[in-house]
Amino acid sequence: MQIYLNTYGTYLHVKDEMFEIKVPSKDAVPSKQHIAAHKISSIIMSTSASLSTDAVRLALMNNIDIIFTHSDGHPMGRIWHSKLGSTTRIRKRQLEASLSIEAVKFTKLWIGEKINNQLEFIKDLKKHRPQMADYLNDKIARIENLHLSLNNLQADKIELLADTIRGLEGTAGRLYFETISYVLPPQYQYSGRSMRPARDAFNVLLNYGFGILYSRVEKCLMIAGLDPYVGFLHRDDYNQKSMVFDFIEPYRIFVETTVFRLCSAKKVNKAHTDGITNGITLNKEGKELLVTALNNYMEVETIRYKGRNQTRANAMQQDAHTFANELIKYDSLGTL
Repeated sequence: MQIYLNTYGTYLHVKDEMFEIKVPSKDAVPSKQHIAAHKISSIIMSTSASLSTDAVRLALMNNIDIIFTHSDGHPMGRIWHSKLGSTTRIRKRQLEASLSIEAVKFTKLWIGEKINNQLEFIKDLKKHRPQMADYLNDKIARIENLHLSLNNLQADKIELLADTIRGLEGTAGRLYFETISYVLPPQYQYSGRSMRPARDAFNVLLNYGFGILYSRVEKCLMIAGLDPYVGFLHRDDYNQKSMVFDFIEPYRIFVETTVFRLCSAKKVNKAHTDGITNGITLNKEGKELLVTALNNYMEVETIRYKGRNQTRANAMQQDAHTFANELIKYDSLGTL
């Protein structure tokens, strides 16, 4: 379970060895909720909430990370226990891999999965929209060609391919989001991606959802013993969590699918957003709508993955462990 605290004046502390959440109410008597620590995986807090040092201590004792976010959902920082998720050998190998042909292999894998997810999404749209078949077939063919071009790239250093990969990825993304807008109900259609600020409901939901996903991916990497800052395609000069930006790519579809479902079902309305200069932002009701839907998609719904039924969140964590294990399968000379 992930706990999101975004109501103004909310207070998290400890009572009877459990987390107690106090939420202010209009009648001056705050509502209270008690949750056992073992049921919580992370606590996400906006700038409107506060917590006690006892709550921080209980979280650290139970390996619960506390994440502080901007209003758009992007993480500002986190409180995390001091123990590494695994051995330092993994991080050493990650650094070595970033300078070798392994960076090419994994980058092509992750971007390829992202583009393939986009293709499968559009193909699924076509099943239920025969009247749009010509338009969708054109997009599918063009994205498939981009996917093929990505697979055919060859080099022993990622820097030799980085610009080409970004170009292929960017073109595929533009075609993909054009397609999503085309099939959405008219009130949710948009003109391209917009971020800070978002200019429409679809993009503001997408941006906030990606902010949540960044935190989840960072935690998966840390639990697997990986370094969020040592990236392959995204390099050190970004001074950001480069591996988070690399590893997140195949999982963006989780947020995109959730937001598409909400808009297709017309569950999003003007009451979920507030106007700001040159755009809009999600308000409390909008965040609750998205968080509930995304948690259900990732934590409740199950998929058949690698031979067993599991949640998408568990599958993402399993992939992080698999990546770490792949790194340490070989030593620096590339031998077993």
